[in-house]
Amino acid sequence: MANEEDDPIIQEIDVFLARSLLEKLYLFQYPIRPASMTYDDVTHLSAKIKPKQQKVELEMAIDTLNPNYCRSKGEQIALNVDGTCTDETSTYSSKLMDKQTFCSSQAASNVSRYAAAVYKKGELHLTPLHGILQLRPSFTYLDKADAKHREREAANEGGDSSQDEAEDDVKQITVRFSRPETEQARQRRVQSYEFLQKRQAEEHWVHLHYYGLKDSRSEHERQYLFSQGHGLAENTELIKSPSEYLMMLMPPSIEEENEKPMAPSNVLSMAQLRTLPLADQIKILMKNVKVMPFANLLGLLGSGTDPTAVLRCVQQVALLVQGNWVVKSDVLYPKDTSSPHSGVPAEVLCRGRDFVMWKFTQDRWVVRKEVAAVTKLCPEDVKDFLEHMSVARINKGWEFMLPYDEDFVKKHPDIVQRQQMLWMGIQAKLEKVYNLLKEHLTPKKQEAQSAHPLLVSGEQRVNMAKAKVKQNYGQLEKEFQRQKAEMKSNDSSAKPDFANIRIKEEPESLEEPMDTSAHEGLNNGLVNGLHPAQGPLDPVNGHLPGGCIDRVAQELKAFVSSTFKKQFVLTLSELKRLFNLHLASLPPGHTLFSGISDKMLQDMVLDTGCKQILVPFPPQTAASPDELKVYALWEAGDTYDQHRQVLLEIFSKNYRVRRNVIQSQLSQECGEDLNKQEVDRVLKVSFCSLW
Repeated sequence: MANEEDDPIIQEIDVFLARSLLEKLYLFQYPIRPASMTYDDVTHLSAKIKPKQQKVELEMAIDTLNPNYCRSKGEQIALNVDGTCTDETSTYSSKLMDKQTFCSSQAASNVSRYAAAVYKKGELHLTPLHGILQLRPSFTYLDKADAKHREREAANEGGDSSQDEAEDDVKQITVRFSRPETEQARQRRVQSYEFLQKRQAEEHWVHLHYYGLKDSRSEHERQYLFSQGHGLAENTELIKSPSEYLMMLMPPSIEEENEKPMAPSNVLSMAQLRTLPLADQIKILMKNVKVMPFANLLGLLGSGTDPTAVLRCVQQVALLVQGNWVVKSDVLYPKDTSSPHSGVPAEVLCRGRDFVMWKFTQDRWVVRKEVAAVTKLCPEDVKDFLEHMSVARINKGWEFMLPYDEDFVKKHPDIVQRQQMLWMGIQAKLEKVYNLLKEHLTPKKQEAQSAHPLLVSGEQRVNMAKAKVKQNYGQLEKEFQRQKAEMKSNDSSAKPDFANIRIKEEPESLEEPMDTSAHEGLNNGLVNGLHPAQGPLDPVNGHLPGGCIDRVAQELKAFVSSTFKKQFVLTLSELKRLFNLHLASLPPGHTLFSGISDKMLQDMVLDTGCKQILVPFPPQTAASPDELKVYALWEAGDTYDQHRQVLLEIFSKNYRVRRNVIQSQLSQECGEDLNKQEVDRVLKVSFCSLW
């Protein structure tokens, strides 16, 4: 209280925040000038700026009549710079140093705590500064003088040695070809001082017009330093609590964090890594390690990490190969990047690396020449792919670097099944892109076994077979007891369900015997690449319970209906591909994993109101049988139903039709004249998935 009485408040000043010159106001710090030279004596001849670098260059006139100016020194400097001749390229046209150039440098990297203040009529108006630039004299004219001096010396030496020029006409030239630049070399080059200087020099100067202190334009711009409105709505930044106001006055220093040296790109700090979200941790680890078993990944993430969350995140950045996780190609080769060896875009590199990963899902050994022949990539790129996930063996090829992780496959069958679906989709894309032959699709098991007969001894094989028999026997015994208990409890309710299903199917065909292939299709060994034993539903005496069949049929019908509402015309091959992608997006244990046969899928397509279009493809076509089966939604309930039906009838007679024929047929059948744009719209809406 005593201190407050000794230092009373004399006046309270209102503070306002001006926004008109926000991010436009710079503070220039000029060098100290002689006392005899006032600000009015200085004349700005020109000014220019590089906005990105916040670099300013000013050219100011020097008062040569000032008594503090040394005229003899000015004449000597002009003579050294320009020489005796004067032309348009001369720096000093008056043969006297009558101007000087000032270049700027940033005085502070963080100017958020600085502002320009103007006091007027009891009010203090603050405008935040966008930059503080210190102007220093530029001595580039001395470099120009040295360059001219060297030119004169070279000219004198050239005159003395002109007699020997005839003897030196023929000279041996050594030609060198630079090697392809690696990624590490490119990063070092980008971070070099020479490269940064070149980047700064590439930015063009923006010439400015200078207005004097007493100019009317300067007076107009000076008014923007005052707040345009005194309402509280425009000064909410000044309405802060005491703690927030203190934090604004003294923000925490971040200089220590900025001064920490940057670690190399291939070095990871586990302490910093564990501060990131789990998804980012897994992405960084997989990107650096490239191939890792799931147990090792959990160990690197630390104790207490949820394995389920890790499984969910690792599937976004990696694929399962032989029970181990391999980083995805698009993580290593992001979009808009290219190969450091050949300059091939990232999309082509991803396809080539996916082919190598897919080959390792078929076999433990891959031949480099075969990969290069299929992908048509340079040897350096193919070698990079193989080094990511395999080890070279002399006279044998490239072997996958990690052993088959049988423990993970047994513990997570649902993850394995979903990954198999993803690989089926990748295989379909690779077949279209690379036109793969049968020899590329079938794994070489016999060659692999004959090439490595000593890897597994006979005793080990016997022990492995015994362990597998014991395991299978225990599983079969449990399965049998469970099915037996279900049969006893549900015997009375299951029979009426099958009878009801058969009664519903009878009206569809009165002349032919009842078709039970829908039930047989659920247990036909390998169904769409999956074995029924891997699914969540277990068959009972070759059939599924009636309630399960109804659920499967409902789910399948919903998928077919939604698919044909988006794409009105589909081939069986494209429909199966979309169905496999749909299965891969479903959660583990879904009813559709019980297995869907091709016949059941085709029957469901016909039951949802679609028709098979018998397109007369030529006999010599290279399309597969599934690509020759075309199905179309006959009535979609939109305005293009009639047009679509006419188009389907046209293509049922010929697989290739001219546009003018389609236009005339549509106009004749629909009773309206359609122009070329309308015909194109009808074709695009109806056949966007095929043509």
